Amino acid sequence: MKEKDTSYKKYEALTFSLSKEVTRQYSTSFYSATQLFPCAVRDAIYSIYGFVRAADEIVDSFQGFDQKVLLNRFEEDYYFAREQGLSSNPIIHSFLVTVNRYNIDNKYVESFLSSMRSDLDKNIYSTKLETDQYIYGSADVVGLMCLKVFCDSNEQLFEKLLTPAMRLGSAFQKVNFLRDLREDMLHLGRIYFPDLSIASFDDNTKLKLVNDIEKDFSEALTGIKQLPSNSRLAVFTAYRYYKRLLEKISKTPASEIINRRIRVANADKMRLFTYSIIRNKFHLDED
Repeated sequence: MKEKDTSYKKYEALTFSLSKEVTRQYSTSFYSATQLFPCAVRDAIYSIYGFVRAADEIVDSFQGFDQKVLLNRFEEDYYFAREQGLSSNPIIHSFLVTVNRYNIDNKYVESFLSSMRSDLDKNIYSTKLETDQYIYGSADVVGLMCLKVFCDSNEQLFEKLLTPAMRLGSAFQKVNFLRDLREDMLHLGRIYFPDLSIASFDDNTKLKLVNDIEKDFSEALTGIKQLPSNSRLAVFTAYRYYKRLLEKISKTPASEIINRRIRVANADKMRLFTYSIIRNKFHLDED
């Protein structure tokens, strides 16, 4: 039995290391921010990112394959793993361990997979309600999964920070929509903002979207300030990165956003990192 237990622990450690590598390969900025978490929190966040990234890759990158079949199989494998208590798919296994360890509600997983399925069935989001529903499933619930980890069984704190966490997820997703406007519209044929097209996207339209995202960020910051100290700095660093990205989008003409992907330079990222550490020492009293 000891040999079996040792082998299982070795496998489990491997699954988390693979989720860590997925995070590092797909998002260097987010990966850098995760280095500010303590080890246990960091591994849990890697596992959540790995799971959602795997599903996202199925619907975004696997053109030429039967994406619906692949997404259905991914979902079936996850629920089979829940029944068995483990998975031979390392990404699913590490996520399952985190789900069980932090008591993450299955409704969040269901909502996330539902939004991923929407990317295969729906390209145009014509109303604010449709957009909000998609963002809830694709981003807000991911923020709530992470919040479960940060709060670590403190349900009172989780309920208190639930709305700000959702607003942060919404802000991140909307910034992604603006950053990836060209890829989504021209290559994937998707329009997530209501009443938007390449022809109608101008500076006034961009300003309205930016102002809406700023409101999400403002409410999110109130929650970030109240996070446990072992999570606050990393989340604030990610917040500052996305705020900076939004600032660059705000200053870039709409015509350029359609033609190129806006990025934050590495030197700028380092300045944001330093800024976040300083502000965290002062309890984030200022944005």
